[in-house]
Amino acid sequence: MDRCDECGFVYTDISGAAVPPLLRELGGRYASTLAEVPYPRRRPAETVWSPLEYTCHVRDVLRVQAERLAWALRVEEPEFVPMGRDERAVADAYNEQDPQVVLDELTAAGVDLAARFGALGPAELARTGVYPWPQRQVRTLLWLGRHTVHEGEHHLFDLRRAGQAQRNG
Repeated sequence: MDRCDECGFVYTDISGAAVPPLLRELGGRYASTLAEVPYPRRRPAETVWSPLEYTCHVRDVLRVQAERLAWALRVEEPEFVPMGRDERAVADAYNEQDPQVVLDELTAAGVDLAARFGALGPAELARTGVYPWPQRQVRTLLWLGRHTVHEGEHHLFDLRRAGQAQRNG
């Protein structure tokens, strides 16, 4: 996956230097976007997450990617375990969590991951790991950073779409 047809994100448009500031900004962007959603716990359809659930997911993506990054800097070409996104949403009761706590945690995770990526040079960004999704493939840490930015951007798109539907519906 190097381009997302749904949200228009193009991985190669993001340089290694752009990854840290984009990750750092996610917390504020999620806070302002979620504030515009009338009913953050409302699912637009039974099988589609609510805006709050997407926000929890992005917080957890940031945390998991920090773990993957640290592991890939210690081990040659590690195989990353799937994060269990759907199972995690149920086990952690995403839709029951306090939105402000989630936003604070998302902000902290984004700042932490931004600092980690900001400390990497070209050699570290070129290190690889085996990424499990959407298909098992060897990916660089630069791709991992770009993919994490994409997750944040794509789910902001989901939040905006849900908010618009709630306001129109």
